[in-house]
Amino acid sequence: MTRRPLIVVPDGGTFYHHTSLTDPRIAPLVSRTPDLRTLSAQDLAGTDTVVVPCRANPEILRAKAPLFLSVLNRGDRLVVMGETESHLWLPGLRFTPLETNFWWWLEPEAASGLTLAAPDHPLFTDMRLEDATWHYHGMFTPPEGAASLVTCREGGAILYEDRVSWPGPLLVTSLDPMYHHGSYFMPAASRFLLGLMDWLSRPMPTAPARPPHGPMIDRYEAASTPSSRSTTT
Repeated sequence: MTRRPLIVVPDGGTFYHHTSLTDPRIAPLVSRTPDLRTLSAQDLAGTDTVVVPCRANPEILRAKAPLFLSVLNRGDRLVVMGETESHLWLPGLRFTPLETNFWWWLEPEAASGLTLAAPDHPLFTDMRLEDATWHYHGMFTPPEGAASLVTCREGGAILYEDRVSWPGPLLVTSLDPMYHHGSYFMPAASRFLLGLMDWLSRPMPTAPARPPHGPMIDRYEAASTPSSRSTTT
């Protein structure tokens, strides 16, 4: 037997978040859209996937970081979109800001510089490389064992999946699809967002409750010490 995953997307309170989350192609896929400012553990209870929307207020995200880490530590999926300063509140992320070329496609012999690094990943049954191609604001250096999904000419990943660092899978991107979709421009960003949400909402096997995980290092507390704090590259 299968069931549809329960997906929570906190509402960051901007017009582009509202437009994206009320889109009739997206709204039926999302179980709850609690206010990010008042987000609580109860809002995230019983969910399978939590999506941190792009361009959400980084100060609020830093304050709510323990809630997002609890999703990973209990074995559920966390998706973190771009322009959220995720490297400052999510331990282990290595982010390098890059100069953004907004008009690369107008250059002679234009090329995005992006590569589909894992074409067999199931996400790419719902989207193509072209759907992840508009412009990017930075790149990540994935940890050892994580899978780069889309890489850029500068050598890092603009989309990767980490199934080794936490009990739950982590999907990270430097792209900002909700901003562009909700602003009604950049069709590729809309295709990316719709493809991502379709993939996240695929039916999943019904399984017995997971046994509790063994002792885990509190990575959030460890990351607060000077010796272990992640920094930008």
